Amino acid sequence: MPRTNPTHGRVGRPPVTSRTQIITVARRLIDESGWDKLTIRGLAAEIGIGATTLYHHVRDKEDLLLLLIHEYAQQIPHPEQAGEPRDRIVAAATAIHDALTEWPLSAEVLTSDRFISRLSTPALRLIEDILAGSVDHGCTPEQAVQVFRNIWYFTVGEVLIRDHSADAQTRDEQTRDEPAAGPGAFVNELDEDQLPHLTALNDRWTALAALDTFPSTLDVLVDGLLSRATSSSTRSPNR
Repeated sequence: MPRTNPTHGRVGRPPVTSRTQIITVARRLIDESGWDKLTIRGLAAEIGIGATTLYHHVRDKEDLLLLLIHEYAQQIPHPEQAGEPRDRIVAAATAIHDALTEWPLSAEVLTSDRFISRLSTPALRLIEDILAGSVDHGCTPEQAVQVFRNIWYFTVGEVLIRDHSADAQTRDEQTRDEPAAGPGAFVNELDEDQLPHLTALNDRWTALAALDTFPSTLDVLVDGLLSRATSSSTRSPNR
């Protein structure tokens, strides 16, 4: 009987790796284990290719992260531009908030200005909406930048604090029983003489802090920013 020579390793052309496949597997690994534990070699192994092959698509983890963010930005619904300039600003800021809340890792990354400057057009359109709405309301271009900057800091801070708080609460529930002061307590023991207001609110602090006040606070913030900018500007708000 003729002997068949065994084949060693994979024969033929290597599999074609698509951008969609890279993104899909990377997102799954990030959701399962977190961004910090993701490596290019681990991603390549999960896809079923060599790390060298994957490096033809992404140079490093930063490049991979930009690829993920660009792809994610393509899926963000763009708000309609009808209505007053102030309302367009609120709509754009809300879209940014909702997108970051859906994927908090993007908020972590975009805390660096250098990443914002490398965003693709779909994501930058939301920033453009805020700048355009501010200018149409009567702000100078320089003031419009400050309007965006303050909205951006508030929005990212809101998303990250809520996300980190949720993670911390989950860890606490897994590692210990309810705190001595009760499940709603902010701090176990407080000096009532030194901290009377905190003491009075202590048992309700967790519930109050969990309230979703972003929409109402955004309204107040935008109104305040526009009012301050236009009151110090020589340009007419109705130009």
